[in-house]
Amino acid sequence: MKKTTLSILFCAAALSAGAQSLDRSQRPKPGPAPEIKLGKTESFSLPNGLKVFVVENHKLPTLAVSIQLDIRPELEGEMAGYREMMSELLLSGTKNRSKDELNKEIDFIGANINTSDDGMSGSSLKKHGEKLFELMADIAMNSDFKQEELDKIKTRTLSGLEASENEPDAMLNNVSAVVNFGKQHPYGEVANKETVQKITLDRVKKYYSSYFRPNVAYMAVVGDVTVAEVKPLLEKYFGRWAKAMVPVAKYSDPKAPSTRRVVFVPREAAVQSVINVTYPVDLKPGAPDAIKARVANSILGGGSNGRLFLNLREKHGWTYGSYSSLSQDDLKGTFTAYAKGRNVVTDSSVQEILAEMNTLRTKPVGKEELQNHIVNMSGAFAIALENPGTVAQYAINIERYKMPKDYYQNYLKNLAAVTAQDVQSVAQKYIHPDQANVVVVGSKDDVAKTLTRFASNGKLEYFDPYGREIKPAAPAAAAPANLTGADVVKKYVAAIGGEKVINSIKDIKTVSKGSVQGMELTVTETKKAPNKLKFVMEGMGMVLQKKVFDGNKGYEEAQGQKAELEGDDLEEAREDADIYADLHPEKYGKTYNLKGIEKLDGNDVYAVEETSKKGKATNYYDVKSGLLLKTVQSTENGSVIQEYADYKEVPGTNGYKIPYSMKVTAGPVVTISVQSVEVNKGIDDSEFQ
Repeated sequence: MKKTTLSILFCAAALSAGAQSLDRSQRPKPGPAPEIKLGKTESFSLPNGLKVFVVENHKLPTLAVSIQLDIRPELEGEMAGYREMMSELLLSGTKNRSKDELNKEIDFIGANINTSDDGMSGSSLKKHGEKLFELMADIAMNSDFKQEELDKIKTRTLSGLEASENEPDAMLNNVSAVVNFGKQHPYGEVANKETVQKITLDRVKKYYSSYFRPNVAYMAVVGDVTVAEVKPLLEKYFGRWAKAMVPVAKYSDPKAPSTRRVVFVPREAAVQSVINVTYPVDLKPGAPDAIKARVANSILGGGSNGRLFLNLREKHGWTYGSYSSLSQDDLKGTFTAYAKGRNVVTDSSVQEILAEMNTLRTKPVGKEELQNHIVNMSGAFAIALENPGTVAQYAINIERYKMPKDYYQNYLKNLAAVTAQDVQSVAQKYIHPDQANVVVVGSKDDVAKTLTRFASNGKLEYFDPYGREIKPAAPAAAAPANLTGADVVKKYVAAIGGEKVINSIKDIKTVSKGSVQGMELTVTETKKAPNKLKFVMEGMGMVLQKKVFDGNKGYEEAQGQKAELEGDDLEEAREDADIYADLHPEKYGKTYNLKGIEKLDGNDVYAVEETSKKGKATNYYDVKSGLLLKTVQSTENGSVIQEYADYKEVPGTNGYKIPYSMKVTAGPVVTISVQSVEVNKGIDDSEFQ
């Protein structure tokens, strides 16, 4: 008890003394930057020129290997996209192992191997290290590309491109790349359907044989190993990798625009816009400005404590997040400020981004704000050092970019030394709100007209999702004065057979085949008058989605989960089940507004805005035939586009027509082709239980 009492008294006295000497009204001064110890890194080169860096880390019995090629390859040109395809082909087999054999050997040792067009990486337990080296060496030296594998990749790529044509961030990235760098720079090359179709196996093979050479490669080996263990294995497996002269391409030197330009990418029925304020910058890895520029970017928009986030999200509530990046790159860096917001606040978001960029240039940052960002960045740097792979990358960076040998040892010291004047100085050098590309993807009708004030010349430039300049669509031409939206819908009803023919249909069963992202689908839809529905989508030998409605109640199944239809879902099922829905749209609260005549694939179409409980949609009806060709439905998550083609008369209906070909774009693209239609077969009610 005596010892405990004395201890308590001692602590109380110490706290009291501390309280007397500590002025809590003053922020504690930051201590000196800690000394960085990067750990033991050794390097050597093989006779073929392969530069190896070994980082010992004996905490776990594992091994990680990465190979990076220091290359400047020729432009992809009219075959843009082939380098990314080669990344997949590298794992499609070698001259010594088929694709299946390669995969089995990788799986047998529990390894991971990933490949890219400028290197590869792998990891395994230490006891399988020799096998890992053997497999990676075989890929680096003996990859054997097959036409059938390339064809499969091209098919998947084309499917992905089709989906990305309506994916706002993909559209934004493509167009930003093109306007920043141009087609004569590798960062400005964007794959599209035409370039993918042109890709040949010979082009891929030529790239591999030209650039996968040891004399332009850096290898990092990290893990429970020593140089003495690693070097003999690398000599054994990579020593036979033949060196050769590697071509070095010359690229254009992109510059930021001399004035601010605004580039607009139309996205049908978009309810929100995505925004980039962006341009190329000259900022090399390890440059004297690099650390200062990182601090400036952190303050502007490096995270949730950046000014863009605090302004656009916390202050105004316009977006889930707004961020910026100021990237370092040996070829050419990039500045980008990004936001995503509703149509009505798109122009306001652009205005605030430009304002924050300007404020960083014109007003010194406060001491507390600066110190908070430096502390956060210091912590992030220290945490990154816990990954031995980071240490290996630092060693490669110093060699590859000719950085000072003590660059990373002094990183925290140099970071702590950044001043408010430094931040303002680099902001004035690299942050240029008046010399930028403002790229916006969004609704032409709702957003485009609000952005002209940001363009120095007062004009918008229009681009498609792949960065190709286009002419803006002409405004809708006036429709005949005596024609209404309801009249257009009546013409459509007549075009698909007329009211009498439609009313003669008592039940109908349609079986279709389709595909989404390479997966084959079977879709069966069964309807029975007045309002019964069964919808089943199957793929990969299982039921992917099922919806059943018996006229009063129903349920939906997906991914093994079953839920009763309620609320809006129940009402939607009721309408979907109604064979005669087009004959009485007022029953579902639908009204139609004829907006005018537009062009669709070169043909005149009536653009009819449909308003219902589900919101608004724009339907496009062919002026000549009266048939519905396209529907664009706005949703909170974007837009759903449905396209209809190949209308044919259903056998046994005396003139009833349906589209035998459909495409639905809602993120993934689903293509559907009708295989069979059965009408008035007396479907039993039990089908809808």
